[in-house]
Amino acid sequence: MTRKVGTTRPRGRPLHFSKSQHDGKHAIPAVQRDPTVQIACGTCHVRPPADHLHCRLGRRLEGSNQPSSHRIRSKSPLAMAPGTSLPFLLLLLAAAPLSPAAEPEEFDVRRHLSTVTRYDVSRGSNNAVAAPSISDECRVIHLNLVARHGTRAPTKKRVKELDRLAVRLGALVNEARQGPDSESLKKIPSWMKRWESPWKGKVTGKGGELVSEGEEELFNFANRVKERFQDLFDEEYHPEVFSIRATQVPRASASAVAFGLGLLSGKGKLGAGKNRAFSVLSESRASDICLRFFDSCQTYKDYRKRKEPDVDKQKEPILEHVTSALVNRYRLNFTKQDVSSLWFLCKQEASLLNITNHACQLFSEAEVYLLEWTDDLEGFVLKGYGESINYKMGLPLLKDVVQSMENAIIAKEENYPDGTYEKARLRFAHAETLVPFTCLLGLFLEGSDFEKIQREEPLDLPPMPPQKRNWKGGLVAPFASNNMLVLYQCPGKTGDNGISQGQNSSYFVQVLHNEAPVSMPGCGNKDFCPFEEFKEKIVQPHLKHDFDMLCKIKRPEATEEPSSFTSKLSNFFLGMFSRKGYVVKAEDVKTEL
Repeated sequence: MTRKVGTTRPRGRPLHFSKSQHDGKHAIPAVQRDPTVQIACGTCHVRPPADHLHCRLGRRLEGSNQPSSHRIRSKSPLAMAPGTSLPFLLLLLAAAPLSPAAEPEEFDVRRHLSTVTRYDVSRGSNNAVAAPSISDECRVIHLNLVARHGTRAPTKKRVKELDRLAVRLGALVNEARQGPDSESLKKIPSWMKRWESPWKGKVTGKGGELVSEGEEELFNFANRVKERFQDLFDEEYHPEVFSIRATQVPRASASAVAFGLGLLSGKGKLGAGKNRAFSVLSESRASDICLRFFDSCQTYKDYRKRKEPDVDKQKEPILEHVTSALVNRYRLNFTKQDVSSLWFLCKQEASLLNITNHACQLFSEAEVYLLEWTDDLEGFVLKGYGESINYKMGLPLLKDVVQSMENAIIAKEENYPDGTYEKARLRFAHAETLVPFTCLLGLFLEGSDFEKIQREEPLDLPPMPPQKRNWKGGLVAPFASNNMLVLYQCPGKTGDNGISQGQNSSYFVQVLHNEAPVSMPGCGNKDFCPFEEFKEKIVQPHLKHDFDMLCKIKRPEATEEPSSFTSKLSNFFLGMFSRKGYVVKAEDVKTEL
């Protein structure tokens, strides 16, 4: 994957913005170069003597004579290399280039919002180009989709945090007005002097609902899927042929509806768009181990409760560094909590409102990179590769995906007629669902990390800026992020030795992450993997675990207990329906949304 990273500026300089690259309403941050600092190919040429220390630090760590084995790498999810201080790295960040790219691209803060990144922005910043690897003779016979909900509003808890921030900013501005230094008032951004939260008084229930931008993300995504896999979706809709499932959280089910509208537009008789009704299935939160396994896994809950304070401690030095920089820059007595809330505000404004010249403008580019890394660190440790329980608990979902592909192969092998078997299973859930599933597939790893996760060994933390890293929340799990597993049937496929590989040798799996093909480390870094090899190398190593044992789930023993009146009444009606010829199955009892 080839990614271009913008040039860094010395810390302490705020973002500067240009309206030329947007609609003129909101500003987009642009790179400002400091004429006093020149950075090229890891060598620092600094004019002011005060910056000589930064050069020496840069040469110590990034000099051309330094072997790669001496570079700083974390040995455990929450430990730096021995003898390495975080302030040392923060000083380095101010002096070292982010990359030796010959053509620096303009900085856009909206690309650095971790998992709050908008889907279209994330796709636009992914410069990976995959060569076509699929024969024209192959055709798609089944599609699995695991998607995160689209862009959403902040939750009630975070809206209250922004209300407190508004009060706090007002107090800081009043404090500055009453102070002896009138010049300090000129340093305060004008928006801050009168700011109120755009979400004040607008929260209904728990908040976090899907916003119109999120609806458009899923609707447009569905139209691209329909266009890409025309042969698959040309068939008449039936809920058991095109299964749509979501969690019981409103933003997930609304995302499923938006996707369904795009997928089935023009397929019915409803309204000008010729829409049609469709079914969205949902399990109760308490029993949904396919899409909300994190709710049912006590082992994971215990791990997260134990680890969250450690993650906060790991993030604290960076918050202290950024807080100190903002205090010096604006002469306001910001606290670490203030800075944390301002960074959250920056992400919400940039992602939901497309405003980048308010809270985001407070931070320099280097500070944005650091704050983005702290968010990615949290996602890595608490949801990703930081501990194997994070992704092992997603085993029911992985099994469900593989079983659906096996069923599709059986249908093809036994020549089932169209309309009698499932062709797509479309799921809509959360980052806590998508990230573990992504890890089970072994995506976004560094070097030989795939072998480590197969052995369930802890992985190093994502490298800090200015080093490049594969694990970036804005690429792994932005709003509406998704993994599609596409099952192909390819006639006449043989092995490298020219010998047929058996009944299922003509079936292949391709993984698309956010609609782009990705290589699978477990399949020789190919993006088109024989189905049997996919099962053996990627799926099978995880099957040694049992979800109930892994997550400490105690199933009730099948003992005969006195029946309640409600259960007796239920059994009476079930028996009556059975006598009339109806077959009632447990899996049919689901909640329709």
